[in-house]
Amino acid sequence: MKPLTRLLAATALLSAVASPAHAGEGFDIVVLGARGGIQDGNLSAFMISPAGDDRAVTCDAGSLVGGLVAADARGALDGVAVPADSPYTRVGYVLTDRIRGYLVSHAHMDHVAGLVAASPDDSEKPVYGLPSVTERLQRNYFNWEAWPNFAFEGEPPQLRKYRLTDLVPGEARPLDGTAMQVTAWPLSHAGVESTAFLVERGEDAILCFGDTGPDEVEKSSAMRDVWAAVADRVRQKRLKAIIIEVSYANAQPDKFLFGHLTPAWLRRSLEELEAMAGPGSLNGLPVVVSHVKYSLKAGLPPTQVILGELEAGNTLGVRYIMPEQGDRWRF
Repeated sequence: MKPLTRLLAATALLSAVASPAHAGEGFDIVVLGARGGIQDGNLSAFMISPAGDDRAVTCDAGSLVGGLVAADARGALDGVAVPADSPYTRVGYVLTDRIRGYLVSHAHMDHVAGLVAASPDDSEKPVYGLPSVTERLQRNYFNWEAWPNFAFEGEPPQLRKYRLTDLVPGEARPLDGTAMQVTAWPLSHAGVESTAFLVERGEDAILCFGDTGPDEVEKSSAMRDVWAAVADRVRQKRLKAIIIEVSYANAQPDKFLFGHLTPAWLRRSLEELEAMAGPGSLNGLPVVVSHVKYSLKAGLPPTQVILGELEAGNTLGVRYIMPEQGDRWRF
């Protein structure tokens, strides 16, 4: 099995490099944090910008500065030109100038640790989330107990760095300082409201999920509602990629999913999307597998196990991509 999973991982990496998008079309994605759970320093964060336009937002912010350092070391930021009069390194310039805002799916630590840690040296910018998310950011972090209050509201003194900006479910709004807009839908994450974000520029879109459990386990229709909202874009080939979590391998019992997906549950959910969008509509669609939980146990890494299980049941023809910190793609 070990050679097979290595081959699958290599195949996924090669497919990630190739892209049908042309200049000015689609999106550039840089992986600032690929994993979920306990791997501090490599936690959920994907930097998204329109192709040819480096004004970006991140989908979640578990790792920011550490992710930018890793991306810079791997050459993912080589195209960024730092102005001659800038006082910043390339990492500092991207953080403070090129990243124009953060989309936060929910306020669990592995999705916001980088944002909180970077806040003293970051620039003023919006943090977008559903009202339940922005309220928890204010109450649990920016409260002068867990951390200084870098928000515009809440416990004084307010350091007025991050504008906590509420999103209305199902309503598109511009992402300030960029050429993109976002629409948010709530997800069910074991009793916590999480979020799926549809980021659009013109006719192109990319869909980024926060943590989510299967509808059947969560007793919810949240994932189905997201698929219904994007099915037309899938049918029209306007959806360039999906970033979605698979935290555990198939051996994880449903009662211990804690609001997460397995390969089998993701496959069943994608089959539901194909039923809405039409036969063959997902063929070739990049699906980036985020939030795989790091394991302290010996044996095959969870990333290899999960990728192997996804490919073994891949009857839809999607392009599964297992991200690594510092990866850069154009979709």
